[in-house]
Amino acid sequence: MAWKINNHNESMMAEINITPLTDVMLVLLVIFMVTTPLIMTESFKIKLPRAVTSDAEPGRGAIVAVSADGVINLNGRAVALSDLSSELKRGFEAGGDKTVVVKADGDARHSLIVKILDTAKLSGAERLSIATERE
Repeated sequence: MAWKINNHNESMMAEINITPLTDVMLVLLVIFMVTTPLIMTESFKIKLPRAVTSDAEPGRGAIVAVSADGVINLNGRAVALSDLSSELKRGFEAGGDKTVVVKADGDARHSLIVKILDTAKLSGAERLSIATERE
C-alpha cells in the first residue's frame, strides 16, 4: 500500500496495488481450467474391454455407462433400465444426435448390455456403438 501526501491539501491518499491479487486469480483460473475435465468424468470407474481394432469415436449422442455391478448411467445421471427408453426418447426428441455409445465395464453382464442395446434401438437410436480401449 502506498501513501501519498498531497502538498496542496495535506490530505493522505491510499492506493492499493492489485497486481498480486490479479496474479493469484489468474493462477486459480488456470488450475480450475485444468482440473475441471478430470472432475467431469463418469461418476464411477469403468474398465473398458480392450480391442486391437478400437477406433476413436467422438463423444456425440447419448452415452450409456454400465458398471460391473449393473448400475446404469445415461449422460452422467443414474437411471433404471425401465426408465432408459423414455429418457433416450426425450433426448432424441430434443434434437440430439441419435447415436448411443455404450461404455460397459468388461465384467458387466452380457445380457444387460444386450438389453440396453435393444432398448436404445427401440427408442429410436440410429447408430449403436460399444466403447473399447485400444490394446
